Amino acid sequence: MTPATVHFVGAGPGDPELLTLRAYRLLRSADVILHDDLVPAAILALAARSAQIQNVGKRCGVKTISQAQINALMIDAARRGLEVVRLKSGDPGIFGRLAEEIAALDAADVPFEIVPGLTAGAAAAASLGASLTDRHASSRVVILTRHHSHETAAGWDEAPRDDTTYLIYMPGRDLTALRRELLAAGFAPDFPAVVVSRASNPEQREWATTLAALDQAPPLDPPSILLLGRAFANVVARAPRPQIFADSDSFPLAP
Repeated sequence: MTPATVHFVGAGPGDPELLTLRAYRLLRSADVILHDDLVPAAILALAARSAQIQNVGKRCGVKTISQAQINALMIDAARRGLEVVRLKSGDPGIFGRLAEEIAALDAADVPFEIVPGLTAGAAAAASLGASLTDRHASSRVVILTRHHSHETAAGWDEAPRDDTTYLIYMPGRDLTALRRELLAAGFAPDFPAVVVSRASNPEQREWATTLAALDQAPPLDPPSILLLGRAFANVVARAPRPQIFADSDSFPLAP
């Protein structure tokens, strides 16, 4: 039997209305859905009733399933002729294990398709009413993470630039160490910074400040992302005082 196709589908930042039409159609027709832990129930509810749905997420260092086991689940289902959706948070190709899973499918001669999704950085900026590439403040975007396969902090390979928007995925709950790293790398203390938690979801929260005061940000629920750059100066300046932080004297801090 010729193996069925495995579809790597981007679930986007969590709002079902931000799914692509292709993602929606695949969810409706999939026989097997293997999803990340952060994919919300509202998106999983779009699957057909007959679909086999399994959480294969690895979150905050807790691993209930290995990558080898995930690969085996995809390959086994595809070889049985079942249409598989490997449902990944955000976009499948940004800071995930897509390359490893593709390599496993290639080695097993299992066909695959990649369906891109809206990444959290774009969703966060949109929710703030900001442009990632404001032509007066930012001509490029750099995407970084503090976590990778060697479990060390992200390196800063070049001097920070005022014409750049930096999206830092998985910044952690305690931003004190990251603030120290950024300042040591040459980022200006007055660089506008916005931490966005659960972008596009009903539980979304933001903390707008400057890099100098980043360590004062309260713990926000994961997943979160740090947006850093002059493009967010207006966001920091106009940020409303959220009810959840109504008693904080340090919010907002204008650049």
